[in-house]
Amino acid sequence: MHHASFRQLQSLVLIARHESVSRAADAMHVTQPAVSLQLRTLEEIAGIALTRKLGRNIQLTAAGEVMVDFAERILRLWDQAGDELAALQGVTSGTLRIGAVTTAEHLLPPLLVPFTLERPDVRLKLQVGNRAEIVNMLARHEIDLAIMGTPPRELRTNAARFARHPMAFVASPTHALMKKRKVSLNDVMGYNLLVRERGSGTRSAIERLFRDSGHPLNFGSEVSSNEAIKRMVSAGLGLGFLSVHACALEFETGLLAILPMQENPVEADWHVMHLTDQPIPKVAAAFQDYVIDNGQDLVRRELEGFYKKIGRKARAPAP
Repeated sequence: MHHASFRQLQSLVLIARHESVSRAADAMHVTQPAVSLQLRTLEEIAGIALTRKLGRNIQLTAAGEVMVDFAERILRLWDQAGDELAALQGVTSGTLRIGAVTTAEHLLPPLLVPFTLERPDVRLKLQVGNRAEIVNMLARHEIDLAIMGTPPRELRTNAARFARHPMAFVASPTHALMKKRKVSLNDVMGYNLLVRERGSGTRSAIERLFRDSGHPLNFGSEVSSNEAIKRMVSAGLGLGFLSVHACALEFETGLLAILPMQENPVEADWHVMHLTDQPIPKVAAAFQDYVIDNGQDLVRRELEGFYKKIGRKARAPAP
């Protein structure tokens, strides 16, 4: 097989990922006919059909699955080659492909901004999704680094703790429980408690808290969006259990308040991780080191006002 281009390989990879020519075109910022032409040309070079239509979607043939596997490896190696050449010149460059769970999108800006400002040759590709989506992206090599609470058991990862992750029971400042001097889990269970979907970091934390306290896992509502939970709680439609990172603005503006209870906030760890069997690009390794070295200080400064308000200090991750 001769004369296949990187553009053709990229088109095939994105068609496979999105199961659609039009969505692949959107991802590449080109027209749909341009992507279709790249696919047809690649199939002519290969001498075999690589895709088939399945309803409105595009499905890979057996030959297409083989080609996508090699195409992903070729494109990844080419990116790594560019990083290695830049490193020989003392330049940190390339694309930082990082994925973060939804809750961490409030945590990442103070980490990414100083890192990228000091390295103008670094491009950023940030993917935000729920835990399952980020784990799948990491498994498919769509991202080089992932930031989440607990490392996934289904993948072999090299994970490092870099900051504490406070999560708290929150309510509208006018909620009846805010008038009590001390709130218990029994009090919380008497109201509509809004929690994230199964598998999310905050959901796992609250389930662990209830189990350790001997309480049944009776939650009021399951909501797959932090923003939706915040809006419902601020409107007085229940209580929430959310990451403090996600509620910083609402605390500042008085839309939400932390419940006065001994268990508040619950603290876990943030982890940055990559696959153990996959060498990561130089730029990803540099950002991982930066996060480990600076993450806790940045998080502490970000949450300084919150901890001062509740009379506590932010703790560093355990060694």
